[in-house]
Amino acid sequence: MKKGILVLGLLFATVSCSEYQKLLRSEETAPKYSTAEQLYNEGKEEDSNKKLRKALKLLEQIEPEFRGKPQGERLVFLLADTYYQLGDYFNAPFQFERFLQLYPNSQKAEEASFKAASCYFYRSPRYSLDQTDTHKAIEELQVYLNAYPEGEFNEEANKMATELLVKLEKKAYEIAKQYHHTEYYKAAIASFNNFIANYPGSPFREAAFYYRFDSAYRLAINSFEVLMEDRLIEAKEFYNSYKKYYPEGEYTPQLEDSLLEIDKSLQNF
Repeated sequence: MKKGILVLGLLFATVSCSEYQKLLRSEETAPKYSTAEQLYNEGKEEDSNKKLRKALKLLEQIEPEFRGKPQGERLVFLLADTYYQLGDYFNAPFQFERFLQLYPNSQKAEEASFKAASCYFYRSPRYSLDQTDTHKAIEELQVYLNAYPEGEFNEEANKMATELLVKLEKKAYEIAKQYHHTEYYKAAIASFNNFIANYPGSPFREAAFYYRFDSAYRLAINSFEVLMEDRLIEAKEFYNSYKKYYPEGEYTPQLEDSLLEIDKSLQNF
C-alpha cells in the first residue's frame, strides 16, 4: 500500500510539473494569471518557496501583457510581493516603488510603502559593516510613518526604526571606544563628544561619558608638562559632567581613583 501511495504521489507530481511546463510555454495569459495567483496564495499559506518561485516565473511572463488593463494593478503588486515573500529584498523594493508610481491611490499603497521600507530594514547588516542600507531603511520607514500616521503597520515600523537607530548608535559608540582602546585619545574624545551630542537617549550614553573622561585623563597624564595642566583641567570637567548625570553611576569607583591622581598632579602647577 505504501509503495502504491508513493507511486501515485510521484505520478501526480510528474503530471503537475508537466502541466506547469506546458503552461510556461503557452501564449494564453488567462490560465497563467489564475495559476500564478493560486500558486502565490498557496505559497504564502504553506510558506513554500517552491510554489512562490513557480508563481514568480508566471508573473514575470504576463505582467507586461496586462499593463494599462484593470488586472495590471493586481499583477504588479503580486509580482512585488512574491519577491518579498521569497526574501529577495533587492528586487522587491524596486517593484513596490514601481507599483506606487503606477498606482499611488491603490488600496494596496500603504502595504506597498511599508514593505518597500522594510526591505531595506532586512538588508541592514550588522553594526560593524557599512550602514548605507540602515540609513536608507530609517529614511523610508519615516516616509511611511509620515504618509500614514495612523497606519496599519505603524507599530512594526516604529520598532524597526528604533532597532536601526540603536544599531547606528552602537556603531558610533564602538568606533569611539576603539579609538580609546588603541590610545588615540584625541580622536576618542572628539568621537565621544559627537556621540553624546547626537544620541542623547542612547543606552550607551553613561559608558560614553566615562570613556570620554578616561580618554582625557590618559591623554593628560601622558602629555608633555607644558600641555598637562590644561588637559588635567579638561579631564576634571569631564568627571564633573559624568557625576552630574550619573551621581551613583556604574563607573564611579574608577572615576574617583583617577580624580585623586588628577588632583595630586594639579598640585604641581
